[in-house]
Amino acid sequence: CRFSQMLHPIFEEASNVIKEEYPDKNQVVFARVDCDQHSDIAQRYRISKYPTLKLFRNGMMMKREYRGQRSVTAIADYIRQQKSNPIRDVQDLEEISSLDRSRRNIIGYFEEKDSDNYRTFERVANILHDDCVFLSAVGAISKAERFSGDNVIYKPPGENAPDMVYLGSLTNFDLIYAWTQDKCVPLVREITFENGEELTEEGLPFLILFHMKDDLESLEKFQQEVARQLISEKGTINFLHADCDKFRHPLLHIQKTPADCPVIAIDSFRHMYVFPDFSDLSLPGKLKQFVLDLHSGKLHREFHHGPDPTDVAPGQPIQDLASSPPESSFQKLAPSEHRYTLLREKDEL
Repeated sequence: CRFSQMLHPIFEEASNVIKEEYPDKNQVVFARVDCDQHSDIAQRYRISKYPTLKLFRNGMMMKREYRGQRSVTAIADYIRQQKSNPIRDVQDLEEISSLDRSRRNIIGYFEEKDSDNYRTFERVANILHDDCVFLSAVGAISKAERFSGDNVIYKPPGENAPDMVYLGSLTNFDLIYAWTQDKCVPLVREITFENGEELTEEGLPFLILFHMKDDLESLEKFQQEVARQLISEKGTINFLHADCDKFRHPLLHIQKTPADCPVIAIDSFRHMYVFPDFSDLSLPGKLKQFVLDLHSGKLHREFHHGPDPTDVAPGQPIQDLASSPPESSFQKLAPSEHRYTLLREKDEL
Protein backbone atom coordinates (compact mmCIF):
# COMPACT_ATOMS: atom_id res chain seq x y z
CA CYS A 1 0.00 0.00 0.00
CA ARG A 2 1.62 3.22 -1.18
CA PHE A 3 -0.02 5.31 1.56
CA SER A 4 1.16 2.86 4.22
CA GLN A 5 4.68 3.12 2.87
CA MET A 6 4.46 6.92 3.02
CA LEU A 7 3.26 6.82 6.64
CA HIS A 8 5.81 4.27 7.84
CA PRO A 9 8.80 6.65 8.41
CA ILE A 10 6.51 9.32 9.89
CA PHE A 11 4.99 6.82 12.31
CA GLU A 12 8.43 5.54 13.29
CA GLU A 13 9.81 9.03 13.90
CA ALA A 14 6.76 9.95 15.99
CA SER A 15 7.33 6.84 18.09
CA ASN A 16 10.94 7.93 18.72
CA VAL A 17 9.79 11.40 19.78
CA ILE A 18 7.29 9.95 22.23
CA LYS A 19 9.78 7.39 23.51
CA GLU A 20 12.04 10.24 24.62
CA GLU A 21 9.17 11.89 26.50
CA TYR A 22 7.79 8.66 27.97
CA PRO A 23 10.80 6.34 28.34
CA ASP A 24 8.84 3.82 30.42
CA LYS A 25 7.87 1.21 27.82
CA ASN A 26 4.62 0.56 29.70
CA GLN A 27 3.44 4.16 29.16
CA VAL A 28 3.03 4.26 25.38
CA VAL A 29 3.56 1.49 22.83
CA PHE A 30 3.69 2.05 19.06
CA ALA A 31 3.03 -1.07 17.00
CA ARG A 32 2.68 -2.00 13.33
CA VAL A 33 0.57 -4.84 11.91
CA ASP A 34 0.96 -6.22 8.39
CA CYS A 35 -2.66 -7.07 7.63
CA ASP A 36 -1.70 -9.25 4.66
CA GLN A 37 0.24 -11.52 6.99
CA HIS A 38 -2.15 -11.15 9.94
CA SER A 39 -5.59 -11.09 8.34
CA ASP A 40 -7.10 -12.51 11.55
CA ILE A 41 -6.13 -9.34 13.42
CA ALA A 42 -7.48 -7.14 10.64
CA GLN A 43 -10.77 -9.04 10.70
CA ARG A 44 -11.05 -8.91 14.50
CA TYR A 45 -10.73 -5.13 14.55
CA ARG A 46 -12.63 -4.51 11.28
CA ILE A 47 -9.65 -3.02 9.45
CA SER A 48 -10.58 -2.57 5.80
CA LYS A 49 -8.69 0.55 4.74
CA TYR A 50 -4.99 1.31 4.88
CA PRO A 51 -3.27 2.74 6.73
CA THR A 52 -5.51 2.77 9.83
CA LEU A 53 -4.33 4.12 13.19
CA LYS A 54 -6.19 2.66 16.18
CA LEU A 55 -5.78 3.56 19.85
CA PHE A 56 -5.94 0.90 22.58
CA ARG A 57 -6.24 1.50 26.32
CA ASN A 58 -5.95 -1.30 28.85
CA GLY A 59 -6.35 -3.80 26.02
CA MET A 60 -9.55 -2.17 24.75
CA MET A 61 -9.80 -0.64 21.29
CA MET A 62 -11.16 2.90 21.38
CA LYS A 63 -14.01 3.51 18.96
CA ARG A 64 -12.45 6.77 17.72
CA GLU A 65 -9.48 6.08 15.53
CA TYR A 66 -6.82 8.68 14.73
CA ARG A 67 -7.85 10.78 11.75
CA GLY A 68 -5.54 13.75 12.20
CA GLN A 69 -2.70 14.89 9.99
CA ARG A 70 -0.15 12.29 8.99
CA SER A 71 2.81 14.20 10.40
CA VAL A 72 5.28 13.59 13.21
CA THR A 73 4.12 16.69 15.09
CA ALA A 74 0.41 15.91 14.79
CA ILE A 75 0.78 12.28 15.88
CA ALA A 76 3.03 13.22 18.80
CA ASP A 77 0.59 15.96 19.89
CA TYR A 78 -2.25 13.44 19.73
CA ILE A 79 -0.39 11.09 22.07
CA ARG A 80 0.41 13.93 24.49
CA GLN A 81 -3.28 14.86 24.53
CA GLN A 82 -4.21 11.23 25.19
CA LYS A 83 -1.76 11.14 28.08
CA SER A 84 -3.26 14.23 29.72
CA ASN A 85 -5.40 13.77 32.81
CA PRO A 86 -9.02 13.07 31.76
CA ILE A 87 -10.33 14.01 35.22
CA ARG A 88 -10.78 17.61 36.35
CA ASP A 89 -10.15 18.19 40.05
CA VAL A 90 -12.88 20.07 41.89
CA GLN A 91 -11.51 22.54 44.42
CA ASP A 92 -14.85 23.47 45.96
CA LEU A 93 -18.20 21.66 45.92
CA GLU A 94 -19.79 24.91 44.77
CA GLU A 95 -18.25 24.17 41.36
CA ILE A 96 -20.63 21.22 41.03
CA SER A 97 -23.66 23.52 41.10
CA SER A 98 -22.33 25.50 38.13
CA LEU A 99 -21.57 22.55 35.82
CA ASP A 100 -22.54 22.69 32.18
CA ARG A 101 -25.79 20.70 32.32
CA SER A 102 -25.90 20.28 28.58
CA ARG A 103 -23.09 17.74 29.04
CA ARG A 104 -23.03 14.32 30.69
CA ASN A 105 -21.08 14.63 33.94
CA ILE A 106 -19.58 11.83 36.03
CA ILE A 107 -18.37 12.94 39.48
CA GLY A 108 -16.29 10.86 41.88
CA TYR A 109 -15.95 11.67 45.59
CA PHE A 110 -12.85 10.07 47.10
CA GLU A 111 -10.97 10.15 50.37
CA GLU A 112 -7.62 10.00 48.53
CA LYS A 113 -6.20 9.54 45.06
CA ASP A 114 -3.77 6.85 46.17
CA SER A 115 -6.49 4.23 46.37
CA ASP A 116 -7.87 1.36 44.29
CA ASN A 117 -11.21 3.18 44.06
CA TYR A 118 -9.68 6.25 42.43
CA ARG A 119 -7.42 4.21 40.13
CA THR A 120 -10.41 2.27 38.79
CA PHE A 121 -12.29 5.54 38.25
CA GLU A 122 -9.27 6.90 36.39
CA ARG A 123 -9.14 3.87 34.09
CA VAL A 124 -12.79 4.35 33.17
CA ALA A 125 -12.28 8.08 32.57
CA ASN A 126 -9.35 7.37 30.26
CA ILE A 127 -11.61 5.29 28.02
CA LEU A 128 -14.82 7.34 28.09
CA HIS A 129 -13.57 10.92 28.41
CA ASP A 130 -14.76 11.74 24.87
CA ASP A 131 -18.33 10.88 25.86
CA CYS A 132 -18.56 12.33 29.37
CA VAL A 133 -17.00 15.03 31.54
CA PHE A 134 -15.18 13.42 34.47
CA LEU A 135 -14.61 15.31 37.71
CA SER A 136 -13.31 14.34 41.13
CA ALA A 137 -13.48 15.85 44.59
CA VAL A 138 -10.80 14.42 46.86
CA GLY A 139 -10.06 14.72 50.57
CA ALA A 140 -11.68 17.14 53.00
CA ILE A 141 -13.76 19.01 50.42
CA SER A 142 -15.59 15.79 49.49
CA LYS A 143 -16.30 14.68 53.06
CA ALA A 144 -19.93 15.82 52.99
CA GLU A 145 -20.57 13.55 50.00
CA ARG A 146 -18.77 10.54 51.50
CA PHE A 147 -20.98 9.81 54.47
CA SER A 148 -21.14 6.15 53.33
CA GLY A 149 -17.66 6.06 51.78
CA ASP A 150 -16.26 6.90 48.34
CA ASN A 151 -18.94 7.18 45.69
CA VAL A 152 -19.59 8.09 42.07
CA ILE A 153 -22.64 9.89 40.68
CA TYR A 154 -23.91 10.72 37.21
CA LYS A 155 -25.48 14.09 36.43
CA PRO A 156 -27.43 13.71 33.17
CA PRO A 157 -28.12 16.60 30.78
CA GLY A 158 -30.91 18.94 31.87
CA GLU A 159 -31.14 21.34 34.77
CA ASN A 160 -33.82 19.32 36.57
CA ALA A 161 -32.64 15.83 35.71
CA PRO A 162 -32.08 13.77 38.89
CA ASP A 163 -28.65 12.44 39.79
CA MET A 164 -27.96 8.71 39.54
CA VAL A 165 -25.68 6.96 42.03
CA TYR A 166 -23.39 4.03 41.21
CA LEU A 167 -24.19 1.26 43.69
CA GLY A 168 -21.64 -1.38 42.73
CA SER A 169 -18.06 -2.05 43.80
CA LEU A 170 -15.72 0.83 43.04
CA THR A 171 -12.82 -1.58 42.49
CA ASN A 172 -14.66 -3.76 39.98
CA PHE A 173 -13.60 -2.25 36.66
CA ASP A 174 -16.03 -4.24 34.51
CA LEU A 175 -19.03 -3.19 36.60
CA ILE A 176 -18.25 0.50 36.87
CA TYR A 177 -17.19 0.68 33.22
CA ALA A 178 -20.47 -0.90 32.07
CA TRP A 179 -22.47 1.47 34.30
CA THR A 180 -20.56 4.54 33.13
CA GLN A 181 -20.70 3.58 29.46
CA ASP A 182 -24.47 3.15 29.76
CA LYS A 183 -24.73 6.70 31.13
CA CYS A 184 -22.20 8.34 28.80
CA VAL A 185 -23.23 6.74 25.52
CA PRO A 186 -26.97 7.26 24.93
CA LEU A 187 -29.04 4.42 23.48
CA VAL A 188 -30.13 6.69 20.61
CA ARG A 189 -27.26 8.81 19.28
CA GLU A 190 -27.31 11.67 16.81
CA ILE A 191 -25.51 11.06 13.53
CA THR A 192 -23.71 14.07 12.09
CA PHE A 193 -21.24 14.72 9.29
CA GLU A 194 -18.52 14.73 11.95
CA ASN A 195 -19.23 11.30 13.46
CA GLY A 196 -20.85 9.51 10.51
CA GLU A 197 -17.69 7.73 9.39
CA GLU A 198 -16.91 6.74 12.96
CA LEU A 199 -20.39 5.26 13.49
CA THR A 200 -20.16 3.40 10.19
CA GLU A 201 -16.89 1.81 11.24
CA GLU A 202 -18.61 0.20 14.22
CA GLY A 203 -19.88 -2.23 11.59
CA LEU A 204 -23.55 -2.27 12.65
CA PRO A 205 -26.52 -1.32 10.46
CA PHE A 206 -28.37 1.90 11.29
CA LEU A 207 -31.94 2.35 12.51
CA ILE A 208 -32.43 6.07 11.91
CA LEU A 209 -35.12 8.55 12.81
CA PHE A 210 -35.02 11.49 10.39
CA HIS A 211 -36.70 14.44 12.10
CA MET A 212 -36.67 18.22 11.98
CA LYS A 213 -34.24 19.72 14.46
CA ASP A 214 -36.97 21.34 16.57
CA ASP A 215 -39.24 18.26 16.47
CA LEU A 216 -38.30 16.91 19.88
CA GLU A 217 -41.64 15.15 20.34
CA SER A 218 -40.93 12.64 17.56
CA LEU A 219 -37.44 12.08 18.93
CA GLU A 220 -38.78 11.39 22.41
CA LYS A 221 -41.32 8.89 21.05
CA PHE A 222 -38.59 7.15 19.06
CA GLN A 223 -36.30 6.99 22.10
CA GLN A 224 -39.09 5.55 24.23
CA GLU A 225 -39.98 2.85 21.72
CA VAL A 226 -36.37 1.90 21.11
CA ALA A 227 -35.90 1.50 24.87
CA ARG A 228 -39.20 -0.41 25.18
CA GLN A 229 -38.98 -2.69 22.14
CA LEU A 230 -35.34 -2.92 21.12
CA ILE A 231 -33.12 -2.91 24.18
CA SER A 232 -32.35 -6.60 23.50
CA GLU A 233 -31.11 -5.64 20.01
CA LYS A 234 -28.43 -3.28 21.34
CA GLY A 235 -25.17 -4.52 19.89
CA THR A 236 -26.79 -5.75 16.66
CA ILE A 237 -27.90 -2.37 15.28
CA ASN A 238 -27.12 1.29 15.97
CA PHE A 239 -30.04 3.49 17.01
CA LEU A 240 -29.61 6.98 15.57
CA HIS A 241 -31.43 10.21 14.83
CA ALA A 242 -30.60 12.69 12.08
CA ASP A 243 -31.51 16.25 11.16
CA CYS A 244 -33.75 16.12 8.05
CA ASP A 245 -32.40 19.41 6.74
CA LYS A 246 -28.78 18.36 7.00
CA PHE A 247 -29.35 14.86 5.65
CA ARG A 248 -31.52 15.60 2.63
CA HIS A 249 -29.34 13.36 0.48
CA PRO A 250 -30.06 10.10 2.37
CA LEU A 251 -33.76 11.05 2.33
CA LEU A 252 -33.64 11.36 -1.44
CA HIS A 253 -32.37 7.79 -1.59
CA ILE A 254 -35.69 6.66 -0.11
CA GLN A 255 -37.70 9.18 -2.16
CA LYS A 256 -38.43 11.41 0.81
CA THR A 257 -37.89 15.10 1.57
CA PRO A 258 -37.82 17.07 4.84
CA ALA A 259 -41.54 17.72 4.31
CA ASP A 260 -42.13 13.98 4.88
CA CYS A 261 -40.35 13.91 8.24
CA PRO A 262 -40.44 12.26 10.70
CA VAL A 263 -39.30 9.17 8.79
CA ILE A 264 -37.78 5.97 10.16
CA ALA A 265 -35.45 3.90 8.00
CA ILE A 266 -32.85 1.16 8.25
CA ASP A 267 -29.56 1.49 6.38
CA SER A 268 -27.94 -1.94 6.09
CA PHE A 269 -25.01 -0.51 4.07
CA ARG A 270 -26.43 -2.39 1.08
CA HIS A 271 -29.88 -0.82 0.86
CA MET A 272 -32.16 1.52 2.78
CA TYR A 273 -35.53 0.24 4.01
CA VAL A 274 -38.35 2.52 5.11
CA PHE A 275 -40.57 1.88 8.13
CA PRO A 276 -44.08 1.98 6.63
CA ASP A 277 -45.70 4.63 8.80
CA PHE A 278 -44.30 6.70 11.68
CA SER A 279 -47.75 6.69 13.33
CA ASP A 280 -47.36 2.90 13.77
CA LEU A 281 -44.28 3.43 15.94
CA SER A 282 -46.10 2.80 19.21
CA LEU A 283 -47.92 -0.35 18.04
CA PRO A 284 -46.66 -3.20 20.23
CA GLY A 285 -43.79 -5.02 18.56
CA LYS A 286 -44.04 -3.15 15.25
CA LEU A 287 -40.63 -1.49 15.41
CA LYS A 288 -38.99 -4.64 16.76
CA GLN A 289 -40.41 -6.72 13.92
CA PHE A 290 -38.99 -4.21 11.44
CA VAL A 291 -35.51 -4.81 12.90
CA LEU A 292 -36.01 -8.59 13.11
CA ASP A 293 -37.03 -8.59 9.43
CA LEU A 294 -33.68 -6.98 8.66
CA HIS A 295 -31.76 -9.65 10.55
CA SER A 296 -33.74 -12.50 8.96
CA GLY A 297 -33.16 -11.13 5.47
CA LYS A 298 -36.85 -10.55 4.89
CA LEU A 299 -36.47 -6.82 4.14
CA HIS A 300 -33.80 -7.51 1.53
CA ARG A 301 -35.75 -10.42 0.04
CA GLU A 302 -39.03 -8.52 -0.23
CA PHE A 303 -37.35 -5.50 -1.80
CA HIS A 304 -36.16 -7.72 -4.65
CA HIS A 305 -39.00 -10.21 -4.96
CA GLY A 306 -42.08 -8.60 -3.42
CA PRO A 307 -43.94 -9.72 -0.27
CA ASP A 308 -43.31 -13.22 0.99
CA PRO A 309 -46.11 -15.60 -0.11
CA THR A 310 -47.01 -16.19 3.54
CA ASP A 311 -47.71 -12.44 3.90
CA VAL A 312 -50.10 -12.25 0.95
CA ALA A 313 -53.82 -12.75 1.44
CA PRO A 314 -55.43 -15.63 -0.53
CA GLY A 315 -56.17 -14.56 -4.09
CA GLN A 316 -53.94 -11.46 -3.85
CA PRO A 317 -51.21 -11.37 -6.53
CA ILE A 318 -47.60 -11.27 -5.37
CA GLN A 319 -46.06 -7.90 -6.15
CA ASP A 320 -43.30 -7.91 -8.73
CA LEU A 321 -40.78 -5.20 -8.02
CA ALA A 322 -39.15 -4.21 -11.25
CA SER A 323 -37.22 -1.35 -9.74
CA SER A 324 -34.16 -1.85 -7.57
CA PRO A 325 -34.32 -1.10 -3.83
CA PRO A 326 -32.86 2.20 -2.67
CA GLU A 327 -29.13 1.89 -2.23
CA SER A 328 -27.45 2.65 1.07
CA SER A 329 -26.56 6.28 1.51
CA PHE A 330 -24.29 5.99 4.53
CA GLN A 331 -22.20 3.27 2.90
CA LYS A 332 -20.32 6.17 1.37
CA LEU A 333 -18.99 6.82 4.83
CA ALA A 334 -17.96 3.21 5.23
CA PRO A 335 -14.34 2.19 4.69
CA SER A 336 -13.81 2.20 0.94
CA GLU A 337 -12.20 4.16 -1.80
CA HIS A 338 -15.33 6.35 -1.82
CA ARG A 339 -15.42 6.97 1.94
CA TYR A 340 -15.29 10.78 1.72
CA THR A 341 -18.06 11.24 -0.89
CA LEU A 342 -20.91 12.02 1.49
CA LEU A 343 -18.73 14.28 3.61
CA ARG A 344 -18.01 16.39 0.55
CA GLU A 345 -21.73 16.65 -0.18
CA LYS A 346 -22.06 18.54 3.11
CA ASP A 347 -20.94 21.70 1.32
CA GLU A 348 -23.60 21.30 -1.35
CA LEU A 349 -26.59 21.04 1.02
